Amino acid sequence: MSLPATQIPGFPPGFPFPFPFPPSTPSIGALIPNSGPTSGGNVVLIVGSGLANASSVTFGGTPASVLFQDPIGLLIIVTAPAHAPGTVPVVVTNAGGSSAPAMYTYLPAAGPVVASMVPTSGPTTGGTPFTIVGAHLTGASVTFNGVPATGVVVDPTGTILTGVTPAGTAGNVPVVVTTPSGSATVTGGFTYVAPAGPTVASLIPTSGPTTGGTPFTIVGSGLTGGSVTFNGVPATGVVVDPTGTILTGITPAGTAGNVPVVVTTPSGSATVTGGFTYVAPPGPVVISLAPTTGPVAGGTAFTIVGSNLTGGSVTFNGVPATGVVVDPTGTILTGITPAGTAGNVPVVVSTPSGSATVTGGFTFV
Repeated sequence: MSLPATQIPGFPPGFPFPFPFPPSTPSIGALIPNSGPTSGGNVVLIVGSGLANASSVTFGGTPASVLFQDPIGLLIIVTAPAHAPGTVPVVVTNAGGSSAPAMYTYLPAAGPVVASMVPTSGPTTGGTPFTIVGAHLTGASVTFNGVPATGVVVDPTGTILTGVTPAGTAGNVPVVVTTPSGSATVTGGFTYVAPAGPTVASLIPTSGPTTGGTPFTIVGSGLTGGSVTFNGVPATGVVVDPTGTILTGITPAGTAGNVPVVVTTPSGSATVTGGFTYVAPPGPVVISLAPTTGPVAGGTAFTIVGSNLTGGSVTFNGVPATGVVVDPTGTILTGITPAGTAGNVPVVVSTPSGSATVTGGFTFV
């Protein structure tokens, strides 16, 4: 575009000069500011003369985005492009030519600064929420002894970082915050603490039958995730309450006598003081058999009265009786005699706890 025409004395008003003035060469007087981040994106005011109708503005050869041009040619507003760190020439070009360069400095982004971290310790299992306060934390990641933390979030100001610790081994470990601009080590690091192992205050009851099946309760602390063995044999149905202080289960079968009871968790084990005593159930006792005689063909219904008869079987001279039933009290046993030979034969009642011979036996006739 040509410059405004010039009025010539003696000619009618508005009569144009036949030739336009040539455009002036742009000149930069100042850059405000004269430095910025390597990421660019900051607004720069260029002040000078002859800046009108600029065709390009470059920073170190990279075009800037022009936001505003003053038609008088005194100023231009641009957005600086990204560039590597260092000082670069800024040049404005229009129809009049290119300006002498004005220097602009790209400053590397500041690395992260850490002022504090809370908490400074937590369990080796990880999962501890933490907060780091500092500066220039945007885009940061965090490692604990080289292992990345999870759930890392940085607030918009770049001053507060939160996350969750990974699992680690017991002891103090370095904590490093890393951003695209550098890294910083947290003073004092982070101390991993092994969770306390289980403790046992009491076991109830402390004895039960060798057949097992006794419900038990262990009271203590740190019982979460615990299992229990009785003389090395696992208990069944083990459940621990949410507080980790009450553990319940069912005893396995065992041999008569006192055996060790051990509670084991991921953090260690504890032996129950006094252990558990397995008691053999009492053997059967026979008071009477009726009738005491019957045909050699068998088939005689009989009744045995006594105690501890639960689970009992009966033999007549070694031959099992049939249809044996014991009442819920374990005191009455009924059945049918097998066939036998004439004469008196021994009658034996057997249970898991032992056996008893019926006084007088049974006579086959």
